[in-house]
Amino acid sequence: MYQIEPIAALSDNYIWCLHDPDSGAALVVDPGEAAPVQSFLKEKGLHLERILLTHHHPDHSGGIRKLVAGHDIPVHGPAGSPYPDITESLSEGDAVHWRDFVFEVLAVPGHTLDHIAFFSTRQQTSTPLLFSGDALFVCGCGRLFEGQPEQMQHSLAKLLPLPDDTLVCCGHEYTLANLAFSLAVLPEDQGLRALQTRCQALRDQGLPTVPVSLGQEKRLNPFLRWDDKNVIESADRHAAQSGLPVSEGRPDLVFAALRHWKDHF
Repeated sequence: MYQIEPIAALSDNYIWCLHDPDSGAALVVDPGEAAPVQSFLKEKGLHLERILLTHHHPDHSGGIRKLVAGHDIPVHGPAGSPYPDITESLSEGDAVHWRDFVFEVLAVPGHTLDHIAFFSTRQQTSTPLLFSGDALFVCGCGRLFEGQPEQMQHSLAKLLPLPDDTLVCCGHEYTLANLAFSLAVLPEDQGLRALQTRCQALRDQGLPTVPVSLGQEKRLNPFLRWDDKNVIESADRHAAQSGLPVSEGRPDLVFAALRHWKDHF
């Protein structure tokens, strides 16, 4: 059975490695730094066969050149990306085939305009995988460096139909900060409080809080709950205090108020 593991890099990044312990074949996602990947591969006795890139930011792409140097390793990334070393350009609806896996490409612009996500429509893991990069985090979403709130809300809406047991493999360990914000939005949400306790215990042991199920995110992540009455009321209070348009239930305006609030939290 293939295994999926996060490799800690830089200050709070995760590089994801999908690998087959039997054959030693490995795929990595968003290698912002080469050395941790090289150490992981050596420790596990793996050989790198493929790289997936969700977006161009250096903390996701910075290790690629060293990893592919002297090797014939395809780099699959977004079409039209500013990152120059993509060998296989991808747009929404394209698919990446690797070993026994097929990854569907979803365009999820907002954090950056070139951002894509990879969803395993056929997999040899116990559950589907979503490599979400910096689009979706545990109880959070990416800051809008290039896109607009409406665009990002539409991008995140593409993830909601995916199965609840999908594992969200995101690009950063932002969970505790995101939970602090989520509880400011929804202070009475006992599900959020229970998750905060579990995640704090993991971090106290030096363990990652990811991956998590997409079903959990649908239930708890305020940035996916734009139709939740309590989220709408909280977002509208912030909007009124900040001179933003009150949503009147419009998902894009609920999301915009939440994103503004988080940016200034």
